[in-house]
Amino acid sequence: MRIYYIADPHFGHERIIQLCDRPFSSVEEMDEAMIRNWNARVTADDTVYIVGDFWHNGTTPANAILKRLNGKKYLIRGNHDRWMDRETASLLAGQSNLMHIFDPSCGGHPVTICHYPMLDWPGRDSFMVFGHIHNQEYLPFSAYLNDEPRLLNAGVELIGYRPVTLAELIAINRSRKESRAQRPD
Repeated sequence: MRIYYIADPHFGHERIIQLCDRPFSSVEEMDEAMIRNWNARVTADDTVYIVGDFWHNGTTPANAILKRLNGKKYLIRGNHDRWMDRETASLLAGQSNLMHIFDPSCGGHPVTICHYPMLDWPGRDSFMVFGHIHNQEYLPFSAYLNDEPRLLNAGVELIGYRPVTLAELIAINRSRKESRAQRPD
């Protein structure tokens, strides 16, 4: 059993392709690619923490997409997850949970998961896995997010449009932070 993380897939959201410069020509292509990528990595025995903004105004219902995805799915509510409620989540027969913040342990490492990046979070010795900001580096607090090694952005644009493990998420974020540090001002 493995544990994976993914934030901001925005299944069904056509406009996100342009907003975040995603490499897809249509929402159908994007959705199918992310479903394929997900199921190529995740087995039925794996756990995936969806760190918000799973679906947004698509023609295919969110539950139909969730049912196509492998693994036990924990849904951490994001700002575009107004479609979710306890009744909707319970339709997945125990395969889904709905929360705003979660503090699991992953391989002995404490982790705090919230859709929104927090500048201070419970258990400061834990990793903070977040989404919401996608691949934006110009926000007022970006310098802090970029410098703090325990803050891990799980946005799909940064992780290859597929769920990743904590070790992969740490490596991806470290590489991005090192790359930014080497840029000339």
